[in-house]
Amino acid sequence: MQTAVETAKVWIDGEWRESDAEGVFEPVNPSTGEKLGREFPVSRWSDCDRALTAAVDAAYQLEQTPAERIAGFLETYATELEAHAEAIVVAAYEETALPVSPRLKDVELPRTTNQLRQAAAAARHGAWRRVTIDRERNIRSCHAPIGPVVVFGPNNFPFAFNGVSGGDFAAAIAAGNPVIAKAHPLHAFTSQLMAEAATRALKGSGLPAATVQMIYKVNHETGERLVSDERIGAVGFTGSKAAGLKLKHAADEAGKPIYLEMSSLNPVVFLPAGLKENAEKWARELADSCTAGSGQFCTRPNLAFLIAGDATERFLRELAAAFDGREPHPLLSSSTREQLHESIEALKSAGAAVVTGGRNLPGNGHRYASTLLRVAGKTFLSAPHELQREAFGNEVMAVVAADDQELLDALGRLEGNLTGCVYSAASGADDAAYARLAPLLRRRVGRLLNDKMPTGVAVSPAMNHGGPYPATGHPGFTAVGIPASIARFTVLHCYDNVREERLPAFVRDV
Repeated sequence: MQTAVETAKVWIDGEWRESDAEGVFEPVNPSTGEKLGREFPVSRWSDCDRALTAAVDAAYQLEQTPAERIAGFLETYATELEAHAEAIVVAAYEETALPVSPRLKDVELPRTTNQLRQAAAAARHGAWRRVTIDRERNIRSCHAPIGPVVVFGPNNFPFAFNGVSGGDFAAAIAAGNPVIAKAHPLHAFTSQLMAEAATRALKGSGLPAATVQMIYKVNHETGERLVSDERIGAVGFTGSKAAGLKLKHAADEAGKPIYLEMSSLNPVVFLPAGLKENAEKWARELADSCTAGSGQFCTRPNLAFLIAGDATERFLRELAAAFDGREPHPLLSSSTREQLHESIEALKSAGAAVVTGGRNLPGNGHRYASTLLRVAGKTFLSAPHELQREAFGNEVMAVVAADDQELLDALGRLEGNLTGCVYSAASGADDAAYARLAPLLRRRVGRLLNDKMPTGVAVSPAMNHGGPYPATGHPGFTAVGIPASIARFTVLHCYDNVREERLPAFVRDV
């Protein structure tokens, strides 16, 4: 006799409570395709409504809360995650099939606790407030918390971008905002364990019970209603372009700021002089970037630009061999694999040819053959929009230009991206070409790299994890890099001739 599965509870206003659910879902192990035996609710609007009401009260209380308490919570939360790392990592592995080591245990979880501690330091220091004082006119301004923030986490980073633990979460909390986290269904149990760690960290912190709340899933209509509710201050979203634009439309209609990370092809240009000397080495670096985590990074390259020649052919042969020689890791879900295949088919219809891959792999789990596509520069120029379709997974398309001018023309048709990279000769033989193309690339990417794959995103104050549309919804902000990332979840306050004793402490003269 099969034992009934208990449906997980949502975390609202300091309590784990039964959801007012319209249905349930069961996560699947991507390695086996089997259900994991856990059930999670799809919340109706009433769950969101309760969370919003509680978040408004929490926002008022947080405005009066010393920064030290906020910092203390973030640090205690990081410590709680480390104390329960083993269970959290195992859960994430079961739900995502991402490697335990080094990916989850040695890289992503330490990155997550590091950014929580960086956010704590920023909360204490207060530089994010950007205090400006005009003493002659007695006008003072500063940034302040914007109010309740909704964070939508993505499927591909169960820790570092999770709605209840990731960079958006850390930035919003550091500014003194309560967060309503919308966990991603593909790692719901992982999110539950992290939310439980946050619950423990909140006890004794002096922060309101509703500083952090979490639901697991809502339908599209409820999600759009949530981001447009008058009680919301701002929204952080990481995910697909299709979902992001729907939420953006709803938020824009209501006049609510929403910060989106959606789609990026991350072009990498390989210049000819350097390619002659480094074809094999650079091909292996590109293969490493495109196959790590089955290419399920928002910063892995989708486009490689080269100029026709013997070195380019050698490069592409080495790249295809590297793809063929590696067993692909499972993709995050069956729908991820379906969408990857659909994108590759669409690129083929637009004029690209498959060099290797382009097919589902047999057996258990959601695996897809690492895929190299190729298209001529003139074909790319004839259909630039169609050939800039993101294929999220272990895929890359080589655009082979006939000459320098065709390469420049192709780069000039690029849409906005998170990153762009140029590989060139160390001798300086490619410097003239670099000088011509770098300005084109610079305007189309948030982060420009030289001789380095863009996959890694360092948690550094100098980092920009943003870029022009459609990479994000606004090119002036970053999702990584504290204190800059905190600015998204603030509002500018101005005090004109306000009496000294009535001013917030951080804008007073003494």
